[in-house]
Amino acid sequence: QVQLVESGGGLVQAGGSLRLSCAASGVTFSSYTMGWFRQAPGKEREFVARIRRSGSTYYADSVKGRFTISRDNAKNTVYLQMNSLKSEDTAVYYCAAQPFTGAEYADWGQGTQVTVSS
Repeated sequence: QVQLVESGGGLVQAGGSLRLSCAASGVTFSSYTMGWFRQAPGKEREFVARIRRSGSTYYADSVKGRFTISRDNAKNTVYLQMNSLKSEDTAVYYCAAQPFTGAEYADWGQGTQVTVSS
């Protein structure tokens, strides 16, 4: 059974930084594409970033240049380094696992709250 557990959320002032972590178990982590998504109050969940098993990355325009996704296959963990945070980054952040390109993100974590105060 796949389990994804996010951590690292919290309250930060605008302009500050946070690093989210997502620890995976029950999955062949190194072969999966891992993604980060977020959902703000009253809004639909949106894509933030993803990293393929090759290490290639892709970002939403809204976070490009500020957020960095990375992975440590030895630790079965994916990270999201968030810099220059803005109030509009406030959301619950979720990590998700995609078994192969084009597949759905079938497995999700429980989410971690990020609140950016202005």
